[in-house]
Amino acid sequence: MSSFRAPRESLGVLDAETAAALVEGMADIAVVLDDQGVVSDIAFGSEDLLADFDSDWIGRPWASTVSPDSRPNLEALLSEARQRSMTRWRQVSHPSTRGTDIPIQYRALRLRDDGPVVAIGRNLQGMAALQQQLVDAQQALERDYWRFRQVETRYRLLFRMVSEAILIIDAPTQRVVEANPAAGQLLGESPSRVIGRPFPEGFDTEGMHAINGLLAGVRAAGRADDVRAHQLDSMQEFLVSASLLRQENASFILVRLAPLLSAPSSNTALPETKARYLRVLENAPDCVVVTDTDGRILTANSTFLSLAEVPTEQQARGESLDRWLGRPGVDLNVLMANLRQHTTVRLFATTLRGEYGSTTDVEISAASVRNGDRPYFGFFIRDVGRRLSAEQPTTPEQTRWLDQLTERVGRVPLKELVRESTDTIERLCIEAALKLTGDNRASAAELLGLSRQSLYVKIDRYGIVADQSSEPSGPDKKDRS
Repeated sequence: MSSFRAPRESLGVLDAETAAALVEGMADIAVVLDDQGVVSDIAFGSEDLLADFDSDWIGRPWASTVSPDSRPNLEALLSEARQRSMTRWRQVSHPSTRGTDIPIQYRALRLRDDGPVVAIGRNLQGMAALQQQLVDAQQALERDYWRFRQVETRYRLLFRMVSEAILIIDAPTQRVVEANPAAGQLLGESPSRVIGRPFPEGFDTEGMHAINGLLAGVRAAGRADDVRAHQLDSMQEFLVSASLLRQENASFILVRLAPLLSAPSSNTALPETKARYLRVLENAPDCVVVTDTDGRILTANSTFLSLAEVPTEQQARGESLDRWLGRPGVDLNVLMANLRQHTTVRLFATTLRGEYGSTTDVEISAASVRNGDRPYFGFFIRDVGRRLSAEQPTTPEQTRWLDQLTERVGRVPLKELVRESTDTIERLCIEAALKLTGDNRASAAELLGLSRQSLYVKIDRYGIVADQSSEPSGPDKKDRS
């Protein structure tokens, strides 16, 4: 800090009005104190700051205007002002009329040895807001970092435990970037020795040409038909498929090697159209799951395994689909009851739980298919988490009900309003359950946690009319008669 070389010649002798105007112009808040630390005068540099503070400070000890944790700083400032003509900057906080503390940085100046003390303050609200934004940004980055680490850990675990041979190839150079243990075992090398080597390698001439054509097609169009290739040493035949991956400015090719044990005969080979259909289902962006009549998984595609966080299809086979659905013991039973009765279900909303704790909002459509005397069920599960808004839209009926309820406040006793509101909410829940289950009252009762008889009584009580076109038959209809 430096001082004026000749303040008297440069500034002259300032009168009280000029000095006050100078202090008011340079400070956000200026406080004049006597020897006892009592406020004798005060000036605010802006109307906003004046509105935030209780301006009735005059005649009060200055220490009473700050928050309790700031008093040691204020006392140190006043003590330093008694010993020195100019103090250092010190920060204190004043309670505002809005209930929040406003940080102010003060510097005190004693005008004469026995004269008053002038404290000049700077408003630090803007700096505090920037600091809070910085802290929030750092916390968001930290959360994103750990979320990325968790996703990467799951990917690594899935990549290592999957039973299929998978290679990740650098698209421009066609060199192996990563290989899982299954790929190393299939190629007769350890994964570390496979990394860095060119691909394809170790296949016959025809197979290498086919694989190179596959990779060129994937680089150009993003996809290509699967090809077959024979390994030179063992003459093992592989079905080679590939897909393009982009990460920032780099391109990679995901290659899958599936060994073919024997060439299929003409009697057992699937038609090409059926084979393509099965490949589409396997690589579909929606989950495809086939279960038996008890809901136990027979087969599932890779999208379901990814959402359910299951490393391999073998670990999912034989398990009940209910293990991953949002409401255990309820959702699958409702779906099964509707499939047995109507053979199809559309847009059933629920959640899908992963093995590692993730939850995804999904819609389920399903169909029942008969294979001889034993039917099986196909479930198509779509991730709808990104398109769901944070708040569910209210229906016009709900809006009218809320408006009518608020209009009756003050005219109807609270006890009666609460009773009517409870009845309305109960009726809306029953209607939603019936809509969700396609007017299957047995399934709706199970969804609501009620007995069938209790549900029928409430339906009659509220006069809810079922959709006759989708009214269930069979045992459920018999129970209602």
